[in-house]
Amino acid sequence: MKADCHIHMLLDGKDWRSAIADHRDAPDRELIRNRLKSYADAGFTYLRDGGDRWGVGAAAREMAIAFGITYRTPLSPLCRAGHYGAFIGKKFENLKGYAKLVAENRQRGGDFIKIMVSGLMDFDRYGVLTEDGLTPDVIKEMVHIAHEEGLPVMVHANGARTVEAVAAAGAESVEHGAYLDDDAMAAMVEAGTVWCPTLSAIGNLMGTGRYDETQVAAIYRSAQENVRKFVQMNGIVAPGSDAGAWAVPHVQGGLDEYAHLKNTLGESWETEIFRGVRTIQSKF
Repeated sequence: MKADCHIHMLLDGKDWRSAIADHRDAPDRELIRNRLKSYADAGFTYLRDGGDRWGVGAAAREMAIAFGITYRTPLSPLCRAGHYGAFIGKKFENLKGYAKLVAENRQRGGDFIKIMVSGLMDFDRYGVLTEDGLTPDVIKEMVHIAHEEGLPVMVHANGARTVEAVAAAGAESVEHGAYLDDDAMAAMVEAGTVWCPTLSAIGNLMGTGRYDETQVAAIYRSAQENVRKFVQMNGIVAPGSDAGAWAVPHVQGGLDEYAHLKNTLGESWETEIFRGVRTIQSKF
């Protein structure tokens, strides 16, 4: 059994604009079917999607059953207007608008809520994010609203203080989690928050020439060091490749994530991955 706990069925690992165009009028079911078959042929039996507002994840969930794949999707991911995530998710202006979108996702059958609360890594500058995270009080209320609707929460979050706030709010998983410190990791361990470090989304950039190679290598080493420390602290790490992101193709990205985690964790990698996947499956 293999699992990829962070994919984007909508995207293709090459060009997000053209990938979205493939599904703009309606989900391309043939493309989705072929992609699911490739996952099944490679031994994947569990996929957790990051969501999209075109219904691609919802279509994939329906079709995955025929391939013996358990597929989970939040439907549309949610982001605050003016912040990262608008290219793929639904925007809200305030917490009242957010609560309305959460209720809509629940009514439409979303398996969980996906929220974006920070920017991305700037791959040309180690230690720099494209934007700061939302404030801890806003993050806490967002997680609370989702939990009130009976839904677990998957959070795109980078930066130590933002991730610490996400864990303190009780979110079930953190995605990416760049530049953590001991306090942030301790908060995740205490809360039982699962970390999907998406190492493929960093490691697969090396050697492509798209970004400053020295900076990418430094970002990757930092992520590896934090994953090792987190596991030593008894934190739970799950394999999530960010498949569909640039240089992270579907299926191969998931296999790459296993390889990145093996190279990072050494002999304990299989035990830790099994633990992480089982925990994600129980929470989501």
